[in-house]
Amino acid sequence: MMAIAGIVVLLAMVFGGFALTGGNLGPVMHALPHEMLIIGGAAVGALIVSNDMTSLKQLGGGFGRIIKGPRFGKQEYLAAIFLTVKLMRLLKAEGAVAIEQHVEDPRASSIWAEYPALQNDHFFAHLVCDTLRLLVVSTGTVSSVAIEDVLETAIETHHHDAMRPAEQLQTLGDALPALGIVAAVLGVVKTMGSIDQPPSVLGAMIGSALVGTFLGVLLAYGIVSPMAARLKAIIDADSEIYQVARRVILASMRNQPQPIVLETARTAISPANQPGFTEVFEGVRGR
Repeated sequence: MMAIAGIVVLLAMVFGGFALTGGNLGPVMHALPHEMLIIGGAAVGALIVSNDMTSLKQLGGGFGRIIKGPRFGKQEYLAAIFLTVKLMRLLKAEGAVAIEQHVEDPRASSIWAEYPALQNDHFFAHLVCDTLRLLVVSTGTVSSVAIEDVLETAIETHHHDAMRPAEQLQTLGDALPALGIVAAVLGVVKTMGSIDQPPSVLGAMIGSALVGTFLGVLLAYGIVSPMAARLKAIIDADSEIYQVARRVILASMRNQPQPIVLETARTAISPANQPGFTEVFEGVRGR
């Protein structure tokens, strides 16, 4: 919702400030729909040319994430620690047979059912389950270094793919000022075709053409580029939960004491969502 509030403030300050200083909003409002049609249509066309359908769907989902914000909060990070610790404990204590039902079908797992937010995150579920499968099929011969490499590669690949919508938005933001110039040039061409008109008519036409340049710059630096930065921040924030699972798995494989396992995972969480050590330790002990 902060994104919507920011856009409202932006538009109110720009157009309100213009009106308060004696500017006439009439010509701007008259030209706005036509200039928006040219600039917006060109922007949509450029997106279609530069992306496939999957990327466009990702971009659509990205707008939703900008409005909703990060998907994971403090409770989800605690859940990630509790879940991964519980699965690693089970694997070490009871072996492959006990863990199999929880990694082959997380949807039917009683352990995963306790953490629905993580159960519904397909990448988190695959990351944890696939890693545990590797540990099972390797029958204890795989090193933590090899697993670390697998986990880092999987997380990096996922993060690169998740970042596409933010990159698309930033590219669009970079292009919008030029598209605004295109709209302005077309307005000038139209004006030159009416050069025999009186100055009052020509002035209005030139003003309409300049709205194109104004609109392109406003959309680029006031809306689209800030939205790209916000989406990037959201994606970066949500990716921390995968580092939590990674750290629990690796620390457990290296037979670190439980407090070290928990602290290794907890410190991977940014301060905004980071639980206290006692909160994590007591939560794990009570499960």
